[in-house]
Amino acid sequence: MDLNALTAVSPVDGRYRRHTAALAPFLSEFGLMAHRVEVEVEYFLALVALPLPQLAGFPAAQTDALRALYRSFTEADASRIKELERTTNHDVKAVEYFIKERMADFGLAAFSEFVHFGLTSQDVNNTAIPLSLKRATEEVLRPLLASVRGVLAEQAAEWRDIPMLARTHGQTASPVTLGKEWAVFVERLDRQLAALDAVPYAAKFGGATGGFNAHHVAYPAIDWIAFGNDFVEVGLGLTRSRTTTQIEHYDYLAAWCDALRRVHTILLDLDRDVWTYISLDYFKQRINAGEVGSSAMPHKVNPIDFENSEGNLGVANALLMHFAEKLPISRLQRDLTDSTVLRNLGVPMGHSLIALRSLEKGLGKLLLNRDRLAADLEANWAIVAEGIQTVLRREGYPQPYEALKALTRTHTAIDAEAIATFISGLNIADDVKEELRAITPSSYVGRSADLVDQAL
Repeated sequence: MDLNALTAVSPVDGRYRRHTAALAPFLSEFGLMAHRVEVEVEYFLALVALPLPQLAGFPAAQTDALRALYRSFTEADASRIKELERTTNHDVKAVEYFIKERMADFGLAAFSEFVHFGLTSQDVNNTAIPLSLKRATEEVLRPLLASVRGVLAEQAAEWRDIPMLARTHGQTASPVTLGKEWAVFVERLDRQLAALDAVPYAAKFGGATGGFNAHHVAYPAIDWIAFGNDFVEVGLGLTRSRTTTQIEHYDYLAAWCDALRRVHTILLDLDRDVWTYISLDYFKQRINAGEVGSSAMPHKVNPIDFENSEGNLGVANALLMHFAEKLPISRLQRDLTDSTVLRNLGVPMGHSLIALRSLEKGLGKLLLNRDRLAADLEANWAIVAEGIQTVLRREGYPQPYEALKALTRTHTAIDAEAIATFISGLNIADDVKEELRAITPSSYVGRSADLVDQAL
């Protein structure tokens, strides 16, 4: 680990940098600069393509050189922008001046005043930020979410037929299969991931207060609304919010935060369930040589991956909730509170990546303890009472629920023998008695296995 990681204030860029480094090209200060340069360059080239009369002489051969400013953006370029910002005290203006400097190097100074033409800084920020967020989500976050979902689906299929004692309210309840419980999370994730994928990445592009005032006064014959729609939606692949103030209203960004929070909440639920199954000894964990579970107790193998995942998901969700509540609110046509908040978009996503990698690692270390699962079922024969009383209802037996209640709540121990004795004493046909005797804790799982197939 380098010194910068050791001295980082946030563990996202320190201890866990190895998990979050993939976000840097998108959601770091460097990434934001690169995306701002991209927006400014592509906007300038869109003006060339209109065409504006003053740009008619722009040499097409220089198009690739301009695009190289963001396609090959370097740390030296970012440092130059920061140097310019020390003079301008304005980060977007510094980007504009950087591009103009490079255009002068290319012999394009005559065209440079059409960089940032008619724009306000939020036309650049409110396109660069959703563009970077879209790419970070699609190229980094979503593949990892899909990977975790894939592990869960594989385990659900593997454990499709493994019977397990269920617990409702912490008490023993009708058995399930382990695979079905995993499939519950697969189905929940699928639905919420679809909701996350459906959220548009919205951008604002319309001048100082949203009405293309400067554009219109300079070139009143041009349909700037159509131009803005085409530039944002076709050129950048975003969704243009068409009636805005100075800033994007962030309603879709809030929806993205809420959708990701729901995904995280499902995974939090999974973390806590798996943690509990480990505490019940339903799972052992693979031990890596040299690992220590406790500094004092040599025997311990703690479920730290699930605990780490849970903690990071909680931090991510707290931030996402704040973003969703704060960003859509801005005084009149614009205040600056959104700016500093938006710079933190990478933080909850960073915590999400840390959580997902921990969860995936933890799932990969699970070793099924079949003997413990079977022993727990065998020790809880009372759970078949539901099935027995339901068959007796079908047969018209008087007060079957009450009969099973009296049995299961008065005996100190309900085992296979106690159930068998109860069935033998029932005044019912012998074939029904045989049907009831076939109900065991390990067989009374209903259609759980079929539900796994349906979910997958």
